[in-house]
Order: sequence, then structure tokens, then C-alpha cells
Amino acid sequence: MPRKAPWKRSGNLRRLLLLILIIVPTVFAAQIMFSILPFRGEPVLSVVMTALFAVLFGWISVGFWSSLSGFILLLAGSDRYNPTLPLPPLEKGRGLLPEGFLTAILFPVYNENPQKVMEGIKAIRGALRDNGVARRFDFFVLSDTTNPDVWALEEEVFIRELQKESAEAPRREGDGDAAVPSEPPGLSGEASSFPEGGHIYYRHRQFNLKRKSGNVADFLRRWGGDYKYMVVCDADSLLSAECLQRLVLAMERREDIGILQTPPKAMFSETPLARVQQFANHFYGPIFAAGLHFWQLGDAQFWGHNAIVRVKPFMESCQLPRLPGHSAFGGEILSHDFVESALMRRAGFGVWLAYDLEGSYEMTPPTLIDELVRDRRWCQGNLQHFKLIFSRGFFPTHRALFINGIMSYGSALLWFFFLLASTVEAVAQIVVPPTYFPEGPSLFPDWPKYFPAWALALLSSAGALLFFPKILALIYRALRHETQEFGGFLKLSLSVLLEVIISTFLAPTRMLFHSYFVVTTLIGLKVGWNPQNRDNDKGLSWGSAIRFHWFGSLLGLVWGLAIYLISPGFFVWLSPVAVGLVLSIPLAVYSSRLSLGALSRKLGLFLTPAETRPTPELLALAAGLNRETTLESLNIPFSEPFTRLVVLPQVLAAHLYIFRRRRKKFPAIQKRLDDVLAKALQKGPASLSPKEKKLALNDPETLLKLHQEVWRLPPERSKLWRVP
Repeated sequence: MPRKAPWKRSGNLRRLLLLILIIVPTVFAAQIMFSILPFRGEPVLSVVMTALFAVLFGWISVGFWSSLSGFILLLAGSDRYNPTLPLPPLEKGRGLLPEGFLTAILFPVYNENPQKVMEGIKAIRGALRDNGVARRFDFFVLSDTTNPDVWALEEEVFIRELQKESAEAPRREGDGDAAVPSEPPGLSGEASSFPEGGHIYYRHRQFNLKRKSGNVADFLRRWGGDYKYMVVCDADSLLSAECLQRLVLAMERREDIGILQTPPKAMFSETPLARVQQFANHFYGPIFAAGLHFWQLGDAQFWGHNAIVRVKPFMESCQLPRLPGHSAFGGEILSHDFVESALMRRAGFGVWLAYDLEGSYEMTPPTLIDELVRDRRWCQGNLQHFKLIFSRGFFPTHRALFINGIMSYGSALLWFFFLLASTVEAVAQIVVPPTYFPEGPSLFPDWPKYFPAWALALLSSAGALLFFPKILALIYRALRHETQEFGGFLKLSLSVLLEVIISTFLAPTRMLFHSYFVVTTLIGLKVGWNPQNRDNDKGLSWGSAIRFHWFGSLLGLVWGLAIYLISPGFFVWLSPVAVGLVLSIPLAVYSSRLSLGALSRKLGLFLTPAETRPTPELLALAAGLNRETTLESLNIPFSEPFTRLVVLPQVLAAHLYIFRRRRKKFPAIQKRLDDVLAKALQKGPASLSPKEKKLALNDPETLLKLHQEVWRLPPERSKLWRVP
């Protein structure tokens, strides 16, 4: 275990300062809020509104102070606590990684497009080869795929890559091999012998226990002892060769670091919504990331992907418990990454954010529905942390981060309640008659008092907290002469303005759905584990938008119309919320249109450095994703992956090689397998359900027998299998 962290004292002082900066203005703003509430409001309602306002004011203050501190830190240009500096300069073709250990790069996948996953791996491996360090890294594709056709296609794609690698000649210096063994070779020799990496390994789990965290844990149980570090990725992750080398070198330089997290930038966004999110990520992200680093230091968060992890302490200290209970708050931990970072800190190792490290990328959801479906799962995972806030051994900072994660969704419900309370207060102004003479003796009437200057000051301060970070980002880019990377100063300013407008109109829909997610979680409804949509070529239909957003549109229409008729003055303040909800259907549809995304790019709006000056890894991945790959060009006679696996000898042989286990089967299981075999031979592959296909894929003997019998079928039935 590393010695006591030297940054701890500075971190405690900084967080104390942050607490003061949040609490003092919040108390002052809450006092003003209470004093300017209308005199006819109910005392209890006034207290509730003030309390809600105070919590929300303090919540948005965190973002303001983070952006301001990040702005100052980046302009200063020096940071003694930066975990990635100083490092030696990295030159192309000259790797600087020390020998004697390997780093595993993990790609957990779940019903993803395997061709896109492979293109990402190829882009990273190609960059590592160019830097002469490919043999310092092994790649693991860890499949939790449940769709049998996607599973079969995964194997085919990776086997095809293996064959392609094997056919390459001559091999270049630093090249690796593609392989699909049951365990990595050459890693169990003498401790003094240097292990050679550069391989690709593929593994499919039969049982998806604990989802992604269980998939990574399964890798660690089998092969974790062979690797000093692991870089955890998502299926859509991309990391540059320089980024990977700097991550490893930083870990070697600082033995007290357990997890080093990169701030991923969005890439390859095509729809208007995704392009706006990508622009915001690139433009505002650096100052927010620097601000998070300034306040958190070695108590940062692990985001679950695009980060390097020290394997040994992670294996020893970061095993996830199962939460008690059977409600949505119990069971397996969904947002495992926040908990793993807290456990790593409890073990004495720092968790750091490499805020200035470039070359880390990911993709964003292409449509609003895809974003909200993802948020539904994240919401339940974050709310589960209620049970962990007071767990023994966690540091105060990580308890605060648990609360911060809860508030990232809980704040939406608080905003909704605040708007409802404000509506009730506004209606009370109209329907409740004023009381000028209070009970008891009084010489003079109690005239209403209004404080327009205070109200304006309060509104201005809240607006500054929300929008000043955007101005800081614009100033920072202008001072650094980096506006050209975003299309120039004028187009950049217009992009910022449009981003503010679009985000303002989308905010009510997000608030409504996040509130719904919080409520359904609190009443015990669990969420399923659905694969994330990462495709940019599927726009949202009007039918889907109506089914998803009809309630929000109706609520906004009724709410806005009622307030307009009762209190036109208050309607002016409520109009952004009401209009955003009413327009939620067309906003969802048009924000998913590829044509509008292409138009914004053509006009030079929402541009990012990843588009104006793409890295070699981005160019390689873009070329791979845009490459025309047809079934005919791959010599594949038909399209169904499960059918190909059964019919084609080379594809079946690959599956049987990967799936080499032989296990004893219960009679009931054997009977089900026999029924699936008979049904498949009689009615063809189209008659099999996904569950039946998966059952067959998990039994090599049944598959081999099915393959043999299919080739013996008479012509009238062999057509069902499209036997060549």
C-alpha cells in the first residue's frame, strides 16, 4: 500500500473552500428568495419553495465554481498535482514504455455491432504499431452478448480478422497477432522472462452475471495476474497511441495511483442532437474537467471506461457487494464505477482525472430517446448509492460524490416540484383575495410589498451560475487562439448561442423524464439491461416520437394554457418550460435528422477539433467505418449469422474451437436440445426462437450433429438452410 498521499491536505483545504463558496451565497440567495415571495402565499408553501430553491441554487453553484477554477487552472498553465506531467516527449515510431509487463485493453461488448468494434480495435492497434509499442498491449473482447445471431456474427468477424492477420507477410516490427484461445499463451513462464503481447483475444460468457462489472471480474479471475494494468473501454471507445503510452507512463511514475481516468471526447456525431452534445463536450469539457481535478485531486471518480486501472489492488479491494433487498435499490450494483473508485481510495490508492490528456474518444446517443433510455439505467444505478453513503470506510469526498451522482437525476425532480410550487403560488395570487387588515388590533393596513430590484438580482445571479461557464469557455478558447478549430470566432459564437437555445428547449423534456425515472425507481420498479444504440443512420420516426413524448406535450399544453388564462404575467416566466414540453415531439424528430446534422456541418456550426484536425486514429477508424463491406465481398453466400455458423464448415470449426468445453447435461436439458435439433431440421432456422438458438450455440455436440444432418437433408428441405 502506498504511503500517505501528500496532496491530501491541499485537497481538504480546497474542498472546505468550495463548501464555503457554495453555502454562503446559497444562504444569502435563499433569504432574498423568501423575502420577495408574494405576501398572499401560504407560509408552508413559501418555506417549501425557499428550501427547494436553496438546494437547486447550491447544486448549480457546484458547476459554476468548477468551471471558474478550471478556467484559472488552465490559464495558469502549471499544476504541481497534474498526474500526467512531467513525462518525456513521445515521438512517432519510438515507444518509451518500459519492458517487463503487459497492459490489457478490455472491450466488454453486449449485443453490439461487432464489425464496428473490430474497426475501433484495428485503429488502436495500427497506431500502436506505428509507435513501436504494439507488443506492450493485449486486446480482450469480452462478450456478454445474448442475441444468438449477434453472437455468431461476433465470432465470424474476429475469426476473419485472425485469418487476415495470419495471412499478412512480411510482418512489420511491433506487429501483434490475432488469436482466440481459451487463455493467453506465453504468460505463465518464469518471472524474469519478458512476456510478449500484441494479441487479440475473444471470450463469450454464457451467463451474464453482474453485467459489465461481472464481465471484467471474470477476466480478472482468469487472467488478471498476467497483467500489471488494464485499460477498460466501452464498445465505442477509441484511444490514441500517445494517450495509452502516457497513461502507462503516468502509472509507472506514480505508484500511489490506482485508477487514472481520461475525459473522453465525443466523436463521429451526425444527428443534430449528437452534434450539439459533441460540440458542448469538446468546447466546455476542458474547463469543467480541470475544475473537477482542482477540487477532487486524488479523490476523483472512475467513469467505467477510457481509464487505466492498476490490476493488483483492484482485484484485492474492489469486489462489489450485492446490496440487500429486492427492490430497485437492492441487488447488483448498476453504477459500479463510482463504487469501485471509492473502494480503490479506501485501499489507499488515488483515483485521478487526467484532465489535460488528449486522444480519448467515445460516441454519444444519436437521438433523444436513445439518450433517455440510457439515462433510465444510470438513474437507478446512481440512486442505489443511497445505501452506500454511510458505508464504513469510505472517504468523505466519495460520500459527497455519491450524493452528487444522486443529485444529477434527483435535481430534475426538485426542479419539477419547484415549478409546481411556483405555479400554485402564482394561482394563489389570483384566486385568493388579499388580506389588508390582519387579525388583531392594527392602526394601518398591511399593504403588499414588492422588491423588483431584489428579484432581478436573484434572477441575474441564477442565470450567471448557469451561463457564465459558457462565456468562460469562449474567453479561454479566444485567449488560446483556438477558435479556428471550432470554425472561427463568429461561427463558434453562433454555435454557442444555438447550443444554449437548443439545450433550453430540451431541458424541460429531460427534466420530466428524469423526474419520472426517479419516481419509478423510488417505488421499486427495476430497469432492464438494454444495449445502447450507437448508430447514426437511424432517424427517429414521428410514430416513435409521439408514443414517447405525447404525455409531455399534453402536459405542457394544458399547463401553459391554464397559466396563460389565469396569470398571464407568470406565463412569461413559465413559457420556456411549457413551450419546450409542447414542442418535445418535433424537437425529438428533427434533432435526429441526418440531413440537418449534415447541414450544420456544411454551415460550419458545432464543429470540433476532432473534425477540423482529426488524429491518425480518428482517420483510421473513419476509413474503416466508411469502407463498403458487403456480404459478397466477404465471400458470404447468405446473411443470417446463425445459419452460416451451422452450414459453413470453417465458421462452425471456429465456434467449436472457441467453445471447447464439454460438460455433463441433465436429461431435461438433453431432451430440449433434441427437440431443438428436430425442429431445426424439420422447419429450418427461421422456426427457432432466439432462446432455442442460444441453447444450441451453447452445446457443441448438438451444433456438430445439426451441421452434419443439414448437409444430408433432401433438396426440398435443404433450401430452408440455403445450403450452397
